[in-house]
Formats: sequence, C-alpha cells, structure tokens
Amino acid sequence: MKVKMILPALAEAESPFWRPIKYSLFPPLGLATLAAYLAPDDEVDLQDQHVEKLNLNDNPDLVVIQVYITNAYRAYRIAEHYKKKGAYVVLGGLHVTSLPDEAMQYADSIFMGPGEETFPQFLQDFRNKQPKKIYFSKIRTLDKIPPIRRDLIKRNRYLVPNSIVVTRGCPHHCDFCYKDAFFEGGKSFYTQVVDDALAEIDRLPGRHLYFLDDHLLGNAKFAASLFEGMKGMNRVFQGAATVDSILRGDLIEKAAEAGLRSLFVGFETLSPANLVQSNKKQNLKKDYTEAINRLHSLGIMINGSFVFGLDDDDPDVFKRTVDWGVNNAITTSTYHILTPYPGTKLFQDMHEQGRILTRQWDKYDTRTVVYKTTKLTAEELKYGYDWAYKEFYSWQNIFKASMLHESHKHKLKHLFYSGGWKKFEPVWNFLIKTKSLNNILPVLESILSKVRYINNDNALAKELQIVK
Repeated sequence: MKVKMILPALAEAESPFWRPIKYSLFPPLGLATLAAYLAPDDEVDLQDQHVEKLNLNDNPDLVVIQVYITNAYRAYRIAEHYKKKGAYVVLGGLHVTSLPDEAMQYADSIFMGPGEETFPQFLQDFRNKQPKKIYFSKIRTLDKIPPIRRDLIKRNRYLVPNSIVVTRGCPHHCDFCYKDAFFEGGKSFYTQVVDDALAEIDRLPGRHLYFLDDHLLGNAKFAASLFEGMKGMNRVFQGAATVDSILRGDLIEKAAEAGLRSLFVGFETLSPANLVQSNKKQNLKKDYTEAINRLHSLGIMINGSFVFGLDDDDPDVFKRTVDWGVNNAITTSTYHILTPYPGTKLFQDMHEQGRILTRQWDKYDTRTVVYKTTKLTAEELKYGYDWAYKEFYSWQNIFKASMLHESHKHKLKHLFYSGGWKKFEPVWNFLIKTKSLNNILPVLESILSKVRYINNDNALAKELQIVK
C-alpha cells in the first residue's frame, strides 16, 4: 500500500513576515508516530511543507493529513486534490477535533483526539475495506507504542532534528489553550513508561534534544525518574514547564543535572486579574522573579511566553512586559495576540458575548486581532504587539539583558543565543536554502553547554565552565 503523510505549511509560514528558521527548528512528530503502525511493506512518503515543496503528482492509496487551524484551508485543498485522484483521505489533528463537522466535508475519515489507539484500528478496518467515518480516541496510553519512524524524517532540513515527546497533553486547563478540546473525553495528561522514553532517547544520535512536550515537568514522579535515567547520557536539552513546577521541590535541579539548558516558561501575563480570567491558576500568587532567579542559578536560559490582549491589558502593557523581561534577563521572549481557538472556553465565552469578529481560520495566527477588544483598540493591540518584538530584540536591550548575568561567560551565552535567534535572518535563510542547518548544531550545543556555579571560600563568585 502506498501511503502519503502530509503536514501542510501554516498560513503564517508564507506571509511577508515569515521567519524560515522558526519553521525549520525541529521536525514535528505526529505523523512519524502514526507511521510506526504501518506494515513493513507499506511504501510511505512523509512530507513537511515547511521545509520542502510538496509533490502532488503521485498516486497514493491512502493520504493522511495533519490539520492545524492556520493550515486548515490548505489542508482541505490538498485533501480535495487527492480525493479527485481516487485516494482515500483521512484528516486528524487539533483543528479536526475542534471542528469535526467542517473537516468531514473534505475527508473520507476523520480522527478526533490522539491517534495512538485509533490509527491502528483504522488501518485494520481500511485493509478489510470497512473504514469508519469517525474515529474517536477513548483509551489514552503510551504504553508499548512502537518507535517513531524517524527514518521518514529528513533530518538535514532541521536545525534540531532530535525532537522528542514523552508525554501527552497538560495537567492544567487554561481557558485559551486548544489542547483541552483535543484531549476531551479521556485523560488530558499522561506519560510514556520511563524505560521506553529512555530507550527512545538512546536511539537518537548526537547530544542535543528538544522535548516538544507541553509540560515536561507536569508529572513530577515521571520527570524525576526520566532525569535520573538521563544523567549518564551526556545530553543537553530544551523543554517547556510552568512557573509553579520550577518553584516546587527540587525537580528543576534534577532536570539541570540531566542536561536541561533552556526552558520555555508560560508567564503569559503580569496581571493577576488576567490570570483569573484565563483560569491560569498555576501562575496565581507565584513569584515569577524567584522562578527566574532559580533557573539562572542553574544556568538555564529562559524563553518567556506572553499574551497580549487579555481584558485587563491597557496601552502600557507592552512597555511593562518588555521592560520586565529585559530587567529579568530573559534570554528570548515569545509574544502572542490573544487568540480564541475553536473548541476552547475562551472561544465559547467570546462567541456568547458576540466578540468573535471572523471565522477565517488562517487569521488565527496569534499575530492578528480576531475578536472585539476591551481596554485596547484592535489597532493599539496590533501595534503594541509588533512594537514589543522590535523593542525586546533591539541590540540595546539584548546587550542590557545580557549584562545582568553575573558571569562574563554567561553574559556571552545570552548574547549569542538571543542575538542569533533574531538578528541574523539572512544567515539562517542561506543555511536553509543550502541545506546546511545541521552544520550549526555544534554551535548550539556549545552555547547550551553546562553552566556550573561554584562558591569559593571568600565570596559567592560564579564561574561558567563548559563541560565537554
């Protein structure tokens, strides 16, 4: 059987403001995970449109397309193309689960929720010529899932080819997060068996790993066991976690000892009222500065996530947020315009309040205002969002934040990472076009090398040591 698996490019990946490196960082693993359930003699072609031009001239028997909200229209056009050619087309992913009736118009079968249970069931039905129209995931487990088909991933197209996911979902339920809809009807957070996760890590070449998990520290028992098993692997890795998990117990120290060097942290807002509105309880009454200082003391760089446009935001929110990030020496910041994704409580609430301005899904890119604002006009929100990115990543603020670290070498790490991420786009574009991204990986690994803080007898002097 000939199988085509496609991740269509997000709409924002083709906008005039597209940053190609952002979409060439690491391979998404959803389709490669499902491909592991195919038969050994199946002919499989997996294409990620972010890093390659799609070949639409083939004639597969089965086409599997992963759908996000801003690639939905493109995904539907690809689905129609292959249906006209006689292929059996299935759609799955976040957007399909949120709006199954919409997706069903373009597919022979759709998948709602995670696919580890339903995809092998579908394959059996398909081979028996009895496929169902809808497959819904009820059993949520990662026990004994087959190894990801990494042979299908074009590793040289990505800066960080060793992406990995060892959990599913998140233990928290923020109103603006689309994951709740995806995991509705079953467990919303669950983990791999530790030994299986370690075996997957052991199969990956090189040193660097990027955990794509929404909350790597979400299950403390699992994470502690994982980090204990990783201690002798000589890895450096990046991941995501919450403020409360950083402050609780000694789990973050165990992560640092295992190789954690950079962490995505969802601060989201500096306003307690906004946290209440968003049901982001895990951040309420938590000391952001304490969490930042703890990460910095372990040599962990921080990518802070912030959302603009929540109802308590006023015109000064952009400067307050940027200044706070710079003054706390956050290495990189990711800003978003509040986006009410279908299937979320935020979307439901705004729909009931008559605040949804458009259902043109390719505008739901976190850079476009798609709802009626309150204290800010739509123009103020868009302008402030653009200004925040420009201001945070100005050379002046990059240098200022870098100089706030105590060690000179730590200052250089911050400078190289933050400046390299935003200030050398022509270089990244050249490396992408020449398929040379992998050549930069040793540089990234060097920047992410261990920061070891040592107290001497006379003072709290801190020295950065590069651990080979």
